[in-house]
Amino acid sequence: MSKKAFVALVTCFNEDETINYEATRAQVRRQVAAGNNIMCAGTNGDFTALTHEEKIRLTEEVVDEVGGRVDVIVNAGMPATFETLQLARAFDRIGVSGIAVITPFFIACTQDGLIRHFSTVADAVETPVYLYDIPSRTQNHIEPETALKLSAHGNIAGIKDSGGAQDTLEAYLQVARDVPGFEVYSGPDHLVLWSLQNGAAGCISGLGNAMPEVLAGILSAFNSGNIAEAERQQAIYTAFRTELYALGFPPALVKRSLYLQDPSVGASRQPALLPSEEQDAKIREILVRHRLL
Repeated sequence: MSKKAFVALVTCFNEDETINYEATRAQVRRQVAAGNNIMCAGTNGDFTALTHEEKIRLTEEVVDEVGGRVDVIVNAGMPATFETLQLARAFDRIGVSGIAVITPFFIACTQDGLIRHFSTVADAVETPVYLYDIPSRTQNHIEPETALKLSAHGNIAGIKDSGGAQDTLEAYLQVARDVPGFEVYSGPDHLVLWSLQNGAAGCISGLGNAMPEVLAGILSAFNSGNIAEAERQQAIYTAFRTELYALGFPPALVKRSLYLQDPSVGASRQPALLPSEEQDAKIREILVRHRLL
């Protein structure tokens, strides 16, 4: 079975910080043309800064623009199971390919609490549910043993690992080896090829917003058996990641690097990166070095 690349799509904003749906649709078309699938309302999509209603409309717009050409996964995760359920049910009605559920944030959860949270959501929808682990942002981590327990649920299809630790990713991949049909999608951009070679179903990458063709190139080369080309493309991707992420908060830097390529995407609603001439100059140098400007 061919491996899949998903891009954790940015959400585009107007100058007044309302969502620019037309610009977002243009980014969808760009990713589809490159050969990538879409994840919306994720970390790179400013999901923590979107309202409940905006997430639903954003998903409707993305699904409509995709028109069935690629898969669409949307993140429904919120701190409370109650709101996560509301969003998941809305996305279920829209008709997405999968519903990702990020671990609750701000609240410290036990592993039993996480099992109850994810199981409750998976019980409530028909769309396959994907666990979403990013402990550096949520302060809650899905232990591999917990993932194994949840893999027995008939509607939990896999996990997105954005922890960044290769040993954790390997532990999740072991769950996939033990449980047929359970899919692991890697989040760390420097581990795309490694994860594919070790059994991942694919990747969900934020960096692909700025470098869609290279991300698609890694997957295309791997799927065709051209490992040398996949390694070449991964080296390009990793080098860009290393330089860009050295400047600060990765999602904000991805958005800013894309903005400098295409101002129609707008700024971020998040206060993580306040644009400055000095910072923009450094990002431009990286973009020029990688032939993106």
